Amino acid sequence: MQLLKFLGYLFISSFILVSCSDDDDTTPVNNDASRVANLRPLGSSANDLLSATNFNSLSIEIVSVQGFEPSAAAISGFREFLQARLFKPDGITITQRTVTSSNNAPFTIEEIGDIENETRSLFNEEDDIAVYIYFADGGKEDDTEEQVTLGSAYLNTSIVIYEGTLRRLSTRPTAPALSTIEIATLNHEFAHLLGLVNIGTPLQSQHEDEDAEGHCNVPTCLMEASIEFGSGMMGMGETIPELDPLCITDLQANGGR
Repeated sequence: MQLLKFLGYLFISSFILVSCSDDDDTTPVNNDASRVANLRPLGSSANDLLSATNFNSLSIEIVSVQGFEPSAAAISGFREFLQARLFKPDGITITQRTVTSSNNAPFTIEEIGDIENETRSLFNEEDDIAVYIYFADGGKEDDTEEQVTLGSAYLNTSIVIYEGTLRRLSTRPTAPALSTIEIATLNHEFAHLLGLVNIGTPLQSQHEDEDAEGHCNVPTCLMEASIEFGSGMMGMGETIPELDPLCITDLQANGGR
């Protein structure tokens, strides 16, 4: 399932199309018994992430290539998004560390899976659910001049952010600040782990985009597949897109806030 985004499309001065690859119909990491719970299809852990039914806490492991770490503002904005939507009475922990470059950019999703195999250290344990986020020093293999991918949520607890691509976009005239792009991309991809839209969290009303599976048809929603986002575009400036009430209702019905 190749889904379009920035959350759909990010239109900056040169009208570059940006895509969100949420499920590449593959299981790119190994089947080690200790990792099975973190090797499930996208959206299958939505309730576990949203609620405290099975997991009282969340540990997010951010692994970045040296020199491609997310900004402090991005981590702060991402944490605020999680706290607003998840029930985790024992808290949300975000740890960060860096690794050397694989020198494999641009990446296939299989190569990202191999990197996860080598660098992921946190997995579900007792009542703590773990999520892995890799900040890559390049882009996705099938990027073109017209369309690039900012991030992929590819398993139930796995995300890649193509930080190299985000940084290139942020240097364009009238582009949003890098931290704004990072927050929007992180929030959008994590919302796919939460099962939006209709990929693990059932719809409470019909708002899935018929032309972009897994995305919302409400204008300006964080999960919209096509949105103009930049200085002067739709009057948004540096405003981070938010989930619309229909997406929030879906999450609340599946155990979230």
